[in-house]
Amino acid sequence: QVQFVESGGGLVQPGGSLRLSCAASGFTFSRYAMVWYRQAPGKERELVARISNAGGSTNYVDSVKGRFTISRDIAKNRVSLQMNSLKPEEAAVYFCTAFGRSDWGQGTQVTVSS
Repeated sequence: QVQFVESGGGLVQPGGSLRLSCAASGFTFSRYAMVWYRQAPGKERELVARISNAGGSTNYVDSVKGRFTISRDIAKNRVSLQMNSLKPEEAAVYFCTAFGRSDWGQGTQVTVSS
């Protein structure tokens, strides 16, 4: 079955960096754009970044442009999110999924606090 396993979250100070990783399986990875979402307590899930199926095109929500970078390794069925200069309001559970699908993993918790 389709699976997404996110990892790499943790506690980081404001201004710090984290690199999230997502292992995908159960579908043809190279056929789908991949996306990272985040959801903070009491808030709706927000699309943060998207990468095209071949990796040649990326899109970001305005608030993370210049600080976050999404990438993918098609050979390993993995997608990553490098997050720099993190802000306290970006604390959330981060999820990856294939664009257009409704399958979700458990997510990985990111806490930004001093």
